[in-house]
Amino acid sequence: MSDPILIAAGLTRELPGDPPVLLVGGADLAIEPGKFTAIVGPSGCGKSSLLYLLGLIDRPTGGQLLLEGRDMTPLSGDERAAIRLEKFGFVFQFHFLLPEFSALENIMLPMRRLGRHTPAEIEARARELLSFMGLAEKAAKSPDRLSGGERQRVAIARALANDPLLVLGDEPTGNLDSANSARVVDLFRQLAHEQGRAVVCVTHDPEIAAVADIRVSMLDGRITEVLRQA
Repeated sequence: MSDPILIAAGLTRELPGDPPVLLVGGADLAIEPGKFTAIVGPSGCGKSSLLYLLGLIDRPTGGQLLLEGRDMTPLSGDERAAIRLEKFGFVFQFHFLLPEFSALENIMLPMRRLGRHTPAEIEARARELLSFMGLAEKAAKSPDRLSGGERQRVAIARALANDPLLVLGDEPTGNLDSANSARVVDLFRQLAHEQGRAVVCVTHDPEIAAVADIRVSMLDGRITEVLRQA
């Protein structure tokens, strides 16, 4: 068992009201590198809310979130954004590719924002990721000339552009057919098991839940079970 890269301790998110609306209540969770974690539960149970807290997209109203031992909760918005860009890769149900850019250019965008590599290095990395996704010949195509499965694989490549420690997916197979869903699941398992990344995926898909190393079940904003399946 590897040391966790991300630790949630009593992580809570409430919306103001009378009474307050609980989105996530007292979540305790350790995210390990090299493991594929699936977060499951009925609609509205807080799965995505927890994922957005783990990914520094949303800010908790209680508890702590430690990334590599550093408490993320007191950081400013700009500090959190910089860490997201460097340490996290996100894949959503909708690919959110920019239509005015090619597949290659979409993958290059996070690297340009990070600003750590030369233009030549950025392009080489983007082409390497396209090849990894089996899309080398699609580099110049715009998103509207790609299939749904191809667009999602480009989105995964974009999520990997800055070599993140963690890859977070929010229903990443929700708009895909069974064949493309299976391909995405295989990619996530490969990212965890072969590349050593921490992969966390919110899903309604029982096939994803079945093949995950760790299954986190939620109900009414709270974690009810953490099951190690492998």
